[in-house]
Amino acid sequence: MRVFVTGASGWIGSATVPELLAAGHEVVGLARSEESAAALEAAGASVVRGTLDDLDVLASAAADTDGVIHLAFKHDLAFSGDFAGAGRADRQAVETLGDALAGTGKPFVLASGLLGLRSDGVATEADGHEPVDSALYGEGPSARHATAEFTLQLADRDVRSSVVRLSPTVHGAGDTGFVAALVGLARAHGFAGYLGDGGTRWPAVHRDDAAALFRLALEQAVPGTTLHGAAEEGVRLGDVAAEIGRQLDLPVRAVAAEDATNHFLWLGPMVGMDTRASSEATRREVGWRPTGPELLEDLAAGAYTDGPEA
Repeated sequence: MRVFVTGASGWIGSATVPELLAAGHEVVGLARSEESAAALEAAGASVVRGTLDDLDVLASAAADTDGVIHLAFKHDLAFSGDFAGAGRADRQAVETLGDALAGTGKPFVLASGLLGLRSDGVATEADGHEPVDSALYGEGPSARHATAEFTLQLADRDVRSSVVRLSPTVHGAGDTGFVAALVGLARAHGFAGYLGDGGTRWPAVHRDDAAALFRLALEQAVPGTTLHGAAEEGVRLGDVAAEIGRQLDLPVRAVAAEDATNHFLWLGPMVGMDTRASSEATRREVGWRPTGPELLEDLAAGAYTDGPEA
């Protein structure tokens, strides 16, 4: 297949592109900078220049390829506090891509998230499909949920749509996401902190395993399928803090709930979301078999702490 990938030079995209190429697919990656374009070309992909705001570019690229993997999201905008703006941009991009693919039967794979999906048990692929008012899609963190449900409904328009819900930590050497932020906070505060009793749990998946799941979704997922990128059901954040403390030779301390925002900053609301997720149905439906190291193994190997700013 000739596959259009947004976010192709990002953290997950830079693993997904070689995964697709190794499987014999041709990749056309969206690049918003010369640096990103050069990286994609060096990896063996073709390049389309543009951003998520260039809707005509997205539509043309989707129409000219055999399928789409949509990984891009304005994380910088969301983490600056404008989640509504990031949500609106993502929804407009997805609507544009969906319109371009409607009636073709081509695959469309969307990256979404697991964090906060369910707090009273283990979330499965069948959870989180409650109706969402599309008029509210840009109003907060529910934006991504609403957009994911919209994507699944594209199956009714003859699009082989699927959604990959990713763990909050897609880990590995070079990650600059949530775990890297926790390491940075530990360095800044002089101790590795965890919220309350440290019992909050997050699912986790290695970046290479996430890339493999996107390829499998592209190749095999039936229309309207939800898949879970969770190699580990739930890793205690207290254990994560303990390993960060060992790696940095720093004390490990509890952070009270009332101090969460002061200590964890933008991560404050997220470190309190106890989320466990199963991927049993995903493994059964598309044959996904995660093989990468687990999160604590990556931490113990120094993936986040080797070097002065790692």
